[in-house]
Amino acid sequence: MQQRNLKSALAIIITVFFFWGFVAASNGIFIPFCKKHFALSQFQSQLIDATFYGGYFIGSLLLLALSRLFKVEILNRIGYKRGIIYGLLISIVGALSIIPSVNAGSFPLILASFFVLALGFSLQQTCAQPFVIALGTPSGGAHRLSLAGGVNSLGTTLGPLAVGFILFGTLSGSGKASLESINELYYLLAGVFLLVAVFLWRAKLPEINSSEPYEHGFGALKYPQLVMGMVAIFTYVGVEVTIQSNMGALLAEPSFGGWKEHEIAPFISLYWGSLMIGRWAGSLAVFSLSKQMKLVLSILVPFIAFALILGVNKLSGKPVDALYPYALCVGVLILNFLLSQEKPARTLLLFSFFGLAAMCVGLLSSGTVAMFAFLSGGLACSIMWPCIFALSIAGLGKYAAQGSAFLIMMILGGAVIPPIQGLLADRIGIHQSYLITLLCFGYLAYFAYRAKTLSPGADEAASMSH
Repeated sequence: MQQRNLKSALAIIITVFFFWGFVAASNGIFIPFCKKHFALSQFQSQLIDATFYGGYFIGSLLLLALSRLFKVEILNRIGYKRGIIYGLLISIVGALSIIPSVNAGSFPLILASFFVLALGFSLQQTCAQPFVIALGTPSGGAHRLSLAGGVNSLGTTLGPLAVGFILFGTLSGSGKASLESINELYYLLAGVFLLVAVFLWRAKLPEINSSEPYEHGFGALKYPQLVMGMVAIFTYVGVEVTIQSNMGALLAEPSFGGWKEHEIAPFISLYWGSLMIGRWAGSLAVFSLSKQMKLVLSILVPFIAFALILGVNKLSGKPVDALYPYALCVGVLILNFLLSQEKPARTLLLFSFFGLAAMCVGLLSSGTVAMFAFLSGGLACSIMWPCIFALSIAGLGKYAAQGSAFLIMMILGGAVIPPIQGLLADRIGIHQSYLITLLCFGYLAYFAYRAKTLSPGADEAASMSH
């Protein structure tokens, strides 16, 4: 397929990534609504996220089970494009079912609706990740995932503004959400999913699948890079979520400023925005740029993304003065990119060390320094997903779809590691509980170190350079 057509196909497919981020933002606002509306405990309200992340795991497990039952690699049979469309249709059912569940006042039905929504997302992600990698040369696969991830983070950054306006009628998110506004939100999301599904159905995208015969069992698991990559995805998603999930309790500590609940939004926004900063910087190699221009943009783009985060918070009426020193952390991210030489294994290793160093600083200090150290965990995590994914499925061939399903299953880490840190916090304190993040970044560094020996030539095959 011609390079221009591949780029057009890539531009079309990453629109799906934007709306994953948009929905993630709506979940963050919907959970407090449910807690108050249904008089839930904090644990009960977190069942929404647990159900959502658990749906990814169950969805991928079902896909593997069906492939084994019918003795056919389902995604290879239907192709990635149709798989994404079917996933969008399932998500439409989930979004629409939330409306009567809320109106009926049934929290179990709401959880069931979120589970269906997540099943659709699981199928979309299982198809979209290898699809993006396949849309071009293997050498640029990880970097195309970085671009898609940057678009996803843009959805997460802009989503709160849009969702807050829909629910509360203001950009600041102040006010009270009504059942009518909740209905409008999920009607809108269902309508957007339908439009994207129709758009993809009519778009001229390449048919990417495999015609090789199905082999009984889970052949992808014979590849050690995949098995260790599954643990790496579990660990990465877990540490990314747990840093933020426990951040509110950490910032409430007197030694961290004693921030009130309504004052921490800019810091949480900065954490998730950090993912966008890194992913935007990591996507530059997708474009045909001279070395000089790439160097200049590698320095400018992260600060432009940082400025966008500050602007979004300023627009929503939140103070941003306390966030300015974070520019130093952005500078460390830029240095890591310049040293990475655009190779996934090297990049993952450097950013794992970045995460380890940041968590050590956070654990050994307090106040503003420790706060920004823990927040910079978002910068460390920003580029990890595409690196882990590309290294894990490198050389899998016809097992790429099966391997992708296994990797998507490991998003379950986001539902497991945060509660573990919560239990640890109850015993040794919220500050010291961040010791668990050291273990996570430590394993990710180990996986990066082993990547080349697990699959000889993997770093070259999945290299982010052109």
